Amino acid sequence: MVKTAPDFSLEQAALDAGNLIVAGVDEVGRGPLCGPVTAAAVVLDPTNIPAGLNDSKKLTAKRREVLYEALMACAQVSIAHASVEEIDEINILRASHLAMVRAIEGLGQTPDHVLIDGNLIPRDLTTPASAVIKGDAKSVSIAAASIVAKTCRDRLMMDLAQQYPGYGWEKNAGYPTAVHLKALQELGVTPHHRRSFKPVHKML
Repeated sequence: MVKTAPDFSLEQAALDAGNLIVAGVDEVGRGPLCGPVTAAAVVLDPTNIPAGLNDSKKLTAKRREVLYEALMACAQVSIAHASVEEIDEINILRASHLAMVRAIEGLGQTPDHVLIDGNLIPRDLTTPASAVIKGDAKSVSIAAASIVAKTCRDRLMMDLAQQYPGYGWEKNAGYPTAVHLKALQELGVTPHHRRSFKPVHKML
């Protein structure tokens, strides 16, 4: 049987094992050349899970916005970032893990168990956790976290796009599209560009 959408089975297994609060965690923004990396931690209410949660990449921006608002209203949500400076200093993987740890620490209650998208658990995380490969396609909590993180970061990049027009950030969210790379050549490097990333580093 092909599973078409994430469900609550990983969370239920953790709850059945005696954990009272189970959070899903995901990050977005590892690939872009600029802007922060953003993570979200979400604790869903098992009796009130918004319909249609899925990997944020499989949803339209409009649908993500609707689900974002629904999640903000019915779930425990925490959003955190790691800055461009932190990305350049400690590398993108460590920075994405830093954002994840910050998001978990920002929840109202400390979770008993955390489900993390990917194959690695952040080394600074003290909460018991499981790494779930393709977690946003398996766990509704991780899918919820992916939607929240993506919506938040996209909004942030749209704000930055107004301050730095020409790079197409409102459409490409800072990813190295042809428009973005051309603007980098013509307009130069902004304070929001990641200097450790090759196309930016080359420009400098």
